[in-house]
Amino acid sequence: MPHDWLISALQQQVECYRRLAKLAGVQHEHVQRNDAEGLLEVLARRQEELDRIEALDRTVAPLTRGWPRNAGELDPQTRATAEQLLGETRLLLEQITAADLNDTMVLQQRKLSVSQEIRHTAAARQVNRRYAAAAYAPPQSSMDLHR
Repeated sequence: MPHDWLISALQQQVECYRRLAKLAGVQHEHVQRNDAEGLLEVLARRQEELDRIEALDRTVAPLTRGWPRNAGELDPQTRATAEQLLGETRLLLEQITAADLNDTMVLQQRKLSVSQEIRHTAAARQVNRRYAAAAYAPPQSSMDLHR
């Protein structure tokens, strides 16, 4: 097969995307547990996988960019294998993107909740200050002693 390098690179990409999908699941667990340290570790591992994918993409991109035209240059078995691998990559990417979107929504909701708590706490402090000022202020006489 003259395009063994293509199949090898696409297989390596699929493996990277499979690892990314697993890491997306681990990420979701950390998001659900509100574990910032664990989340940062997972994000670092995800970045490593993305760097690998980027390097592999530089190898396969010249052929995959113009896929319909370039696929015709491949023998039928290589083309079928490459299309199967590209299809799996697309499915994994969709799965990862959906998981990330879900985690983003959870984090945004948590951010809104914290923001509301902060506003509520600030309002409660203001009420307490006003109450303290009114309760402990020197009494003002309602009688006019100057008359």
